[in-house]
Amino acid sequence: MIVFPNAKINAGLRVINRRPDGYHDIETMMIPVKLADALEVTPSADGQFGFTTSGLAIDGPTDLNLCVKAFRLMQTRYGLPEVKIHLHKVIPTGAGLGGGSSDAAFTLKLLNRIFSLKLCNNDLMQMAEELGSDCSFFIENRPCLATGRGEVLFPVHPDLNEFHILIVKPDLSVSTAWAYSHVKPSGRHLPEAADLPSDPGRWQAVLSNDFEEAVFENWPEIAAIKNQLLKLGAVYASMSGSGSAVFGLFKSRPDYKGLFKGNFVWEGMVG
Repeated sequence: MIVFPNAKINAGLRVINRRPDGYHDIETMMIPVKLADALEVTPSADGQFGFTTSGLAIDGPTDLNLCVKAFRLMQTRYGLPEVKIHLHKVIPTGAGLGGGSSDAAFTLKLLNRIFSLKLCNNDLMQMAEELGSDCSFFIENRPCLATGRGEVLFPVHPDLNEFHILIVKPDLSVSTAWAYSHVKPSGRHLPEAADLPSDPGRWQAVLSNDFEEAVFENWPEIAAIKNQLLKLGAVYASMSGSGSAVFGLFKSRPDYKGLFKGNFVWEGMVG
């Protein structure tokens, strides 16, 4: 069985404060986009576990991959037999697009279907929280205002159906650990879920990303991408998460021919 774990973007990201447990309280609007990996999981015919990949390179040992961790978590809880997992990686890593978190969440959902576990979304979200702060978002996979570490979710309803999105990631990655160690918590809150503007044309003034200051200072080429997207006519442009990807939302398809050479570029409709 094959599914397509999609990416997300962050419209606004406030880092409120550092918590006693070492994490940070944040507020952000997360929105699913159609850029996606491909994930296949099948019961193992030979009784041996297998994990293979294709597409973009994935760093790190197999047992630390979030797909594998998601499977082992569910196997421990529900006594699942071994499986074969193949992940075709399209979403770049170190981009702030949530690709690894999405892969983990979709692994949980796919295993639930394959083995007819009949788990509800709340059960899946509890497991997803153990795998990473963003993972639970991808269980229901709809626009949400996220608070806490990013795991407390409130549905929102932005008007995005007719907007084009252009995502640009330079040939560099920003470590999440680096970003959190250099960000200056603003203590400033986003609007409440009910007060978030539905029109992206109003977002630039109220939805800023607190990570941009430190990241742009260290990697000015990322700031340059954001400025270029605004010059192209984006009604809203921002770095996603802790970077390094930047996205712009457009009312019509942007003409970016000849721009962003050497970068990862993806464009499509948001809704």
